[in-house]
Amino acid sequence: RLAGSHLIRVQKGRAGGVFVENTPNAGIGRHLSESIAAMLESESVTLYELLEARMFLEVPLAGLAAERSDEATIASLTEAIADAVGRDPAGDEFRRADTRFHQTIAITAGNDLLVTFTSWILDVLQPSLIEHLGHAIDGDLIIGQHQAIVRAIRRHQRTAAERAMRRHIEYMGAVLRSVDGA
Repeated sequence: RLAGSHLIRVQKGRAGGVFVENTPNAGIGRHLSESIAAMLESESVTLYELLEARMFLEVPLAGLAAERSDEATIASLTEAIADAVGRDPAGDEFRRADTRFHQTIAITAGNDLLVTFTSWILDVLQPSLIEHLGHAIDGDLIIGQHQAIVRAIRRHQRTAAERAMRRHIEYMGAVLRSVDGA
């Protein structure tokens, strides 16, 4: 009953046990990520569909972040970009920097429910995309896209932040189509 409420997590195996979730949101976010991962594994959802869903979530988050950002937000985003510079887009260091960048935007948007609902993007979609197309991603282009997003957020320009995030996600879709020959 408690596991169903997402207040605890039961993990099987040698490292298994019953673990208390930090917050109800963390439990819901983890459950959503696990469900989407299972859907992707069973091919009941595609990377294309997940990118499309990402568009509907992250574009408005970028706009909200532009309205609600402060100097700490800009510093965090700028640091994440700096940590990605010169890194292999298929590597862990680039992925971690990218994760921090997108998490900062989601958190800055100031809506805990949306942060929870977007956790699957970083938990499931991003690693799947990196595995599938990391070799084809232009890291410098991603960094430039991230800089455009930060520029709009720094200036508190909601529409420009949304447009920059949309272009970023569209680029990932274009790389996916190119790799898949679609």
